Parts: sequence; C-alpha cells; structure tokens
Amino acid sequence: MTGQDPLGAAEIDTTRPHPARMYDWYLGGKDNYPVDEAMGRQMLALDPRVPVMARVNRAFMHRATRWLAEHGVRQFLDVGTGIPTEPNLHQVAQRVAPDARVVYCDNDPIVLAHAAALLRGTDQGVTEYLQADVRDPDAILEGARKVLDFGRPVALSLIALLHFVSDEDGAHELVARLLSELPSGSYLVVSHATADFTPEESKAATEKLKAVGVTLALRSREQFARFFDGLELVEPGVEVPQLWHPELGDPVPGQDDGVIPGYGAVARKP
Repeated sequence: MTGQDPLGAAEIDTTRPHPARMYDWYLGGKDNYPVDEAMGRQMLALDPRVPVMARVNRAFMHRATRWLAEHGVRQFLDVGTGIPTEPNLHQVAQRVAPDARVVYCDNDPIVLAHAAALLRGTDQGVTEYLQADVRDPDAILEGARKVLDFGRPVALSLIALLHFVSDEDGAHELVARLLSELPSGSYLVVSHATADFTPEESKAATEKLKAVGVTLALRSREQFARFFDGLELVEPGVEVPQLWHPELGDPVPGQDDGVIPGYGAVARKP
C-alpha cells in the first residue's frame, strides 16, 4: 500500500463541511458529521434532487469503467476517490478484467482511513491507495508510477471532482499535466456539475459553499469540453451523465424526473 498509515492520518476538521463527506451523506453513508449534513440539507433546500445527482454521477463512473474494461483497458488511476461506496471502481473493473490494476488517490483523511476496504481486490489484480492532492499532479504521477506501467494505456478518472477546483488553481492545467505522462491509448473520464440548466439554484449553492470555504467552480458545456482538448471523444461525446451509454447499467431511480445539471464524457489520447 502506498501513501500514509491510516493511524497517522491528518486530523479531521469537523467544524466545516467537506465535499466528500457531503457526497457520502447524499448517498446515505455514515462517514459524515453534523456540519456536513447541515450543509447538505441547505443544498437540498435549493434542489431536492441533489442525492439523485450524486447517484447519477456514481452510476456514470460504473458504466464508464465497465466500457473501458470491456475495451481492453487494464490500468485505472482514480483521482478524488471519495469515501468508498460499493461497487467501487476496482470492483467494476476487476469484474470484467480480474487482472486490472487500480490506483486510488485522495487527500481526505477519512478516505485514507478506509483505504484497507479499497484495497480488497482480486488475487490476479492490484489495488492500491495513494494519499495526494489533485493540485499536486507530480506527486500523483510519482506514486501511481510505482504501481501502474506508464508504457501501457491508463484510464484517468476524475468523477465529480473538478468542479471543486477553480480556474485560478489551474484545473485545466492539472488535467493536462496528468495526461502528459500517460501513453497513447490512455483515456480521460470526467463528470462535472454545471449551472447551464439551473442558473439561479447554482448561483445560490456556489455562494453558500463559498461562505464556508468550499470552492464550487461550475462550468459550462464549452468549458467542460476544454478538458478534452486534443483527445478523441468516445461516442456520444459530451452528454448529461445518465445518457452516456445507459445500456451498460441500470437507471438511477428518479433520474428522469427532471434535469441533472451536469456533464460526463470519456475520451482517448491519440
């Protein structure tokens, strides 16, 4: 296992909400605190379908991972892993390809504490956990290289992560740096929230989160598509997440009851 010992993880700040713990609360998990639930309820007051959105993102990851594994990808780098919720990425990948190698990366001490659960893969495959921040792509690449063979294609997965990274923090540049070390035939998988469909609610959510120190950088379709500059988009291209190859998984209850304000896409590095 790479990264730090869970027992030596950084102290958890329970005085302010954390996106990963809020996401866990939306999914019905137990690894969150009253401050996360309180902010989560404020988000629900703006749009009661937020938990559906979280599940739609998760389902998109499942379908994208299955598609990649079925198309021969055997190495996965999942950045911004979040608190484990089964099935996790390695379980989806190794169900198709038992020899798949998966590296999870996150900087949240709660995720680190769950690393042992994340590491339960198949006997043939490899599953590792790396503690690093998305804003430090060189550290991510250095750690991932110890497990993954960068001479073979790698799927870089950034699910519901980049809308917490501002342009000032170089979101597009961070993605480009991570991709720069991956070989031809690698893939980029991204899902991302947007204000395109619900501008008023999105503005209110952004302001509420900013007040407690959480960045929410909602991007337009055009801004989202920039993450894939120079790559070959897999059909159907940029799409709302639930409409990306829906035949590869079961629909999320409630996903068709209204708009899901987000985008998802998968693209190949030529």
